[in-house]
Amino acid sequence: MTDRYGADVLSGDWRKPPRGRSVELPAETGTVVEEVETGWVGAVVRVEKAGGVHVVHLEDRRGRVRGFPLGPGFLVDGSPVRLVAPKVAAQARLDAARAGSERTASGSRAVQGQRARVASGSRIFVEGKHDAELVEKVWGDDLRVEGVVVERLDGVDDLAGAIRDFAPGPGRRMGVLVDHLVPGTKESRVVDEARRLRPWAQHVLVVGHPYVDVWQSVKPGRLGMNAWPVIPRGTSWKHGIAAHLGWPHDTQADMARAWRRILASVGSWTDLEPELLGRVEELIDFVTAPSAQA
Repeated sequence: MTDRYGADVLSGDWRKPPRGRSVELPAETGTVVEEVETGWVGAVVRVEKAGGVHVVHLEDRRGRVRGFPLGPGFLVDGSPVRLVAPKVAAQARLDAARAGSERTASGSRAVQGQRARVASGSRIFVEGKHDAELVEKVWGDDLRVEGVVVERLDGVDDLAGAIRDFAPGPGRRMGVLVDHLVPGTKESRVVDEARRLRPWAQHVLVVGHPYVDVWQSVKPGRLGMNAWPVIPRGTSWKHGIAAHLGWPHDTQADMARAWRRILASVGSWTDLEPELLGRVEELIDFVTAPSAQA
């Protein structure tokens, strides 16, 4: 028989809001949210306490900054969130982690009570400052336990010269991470030459990721994008990215702030693309192998 009155409107969770229930979210730098009442969309730039009230400051795509009381009333991807102070959220995450098996940002099991090992003879080299900072943020704990130091090359144009200067050998391996290592590029030609150098070749491992810059190895969703945009030839890639995101990009200080916002969006290995993760893990395995220890 047909139910003349339809389903029971009081059955189920009828009190649940249409957009779902609000969940707590740390107001960490770079997190993009929408304020419900005003529709203001922006990235968190800072949280401060004023007049006994915590205030979160959001910067929109035009670089304008506006403050709102920390708490409920925000959306992320259309879902309601309650912003909480980063320190409170960090402590909550720490307590939760201690309740189970602790992990480092790279996903490795954390080693408690162990001091950093004296630096080994082997090293990992990266192209620049941003690469080094990203590796430190995700793999720093692991590398300190292993006694592996990360050094900067400031470009790979003279990679062969850097290998000769380091003079790798037994107990002194050299791992190198290269940006934009794809067939037919300048980087691929430089790396091919470096891999043939004798007598050091067997003690050197050069690997690379396909991204124009290490910025691109961060999952675009962490910055509120579906994908990293294609920047036209003739335009600085980093400046083009900052412009696309609506961030100031006229000065070097602007670009430094842009990188800090991107780096702040990375909390662990889960925020990075597999193409970078695999290469860094490969380098760590290479320089920490028993035969690589001095």
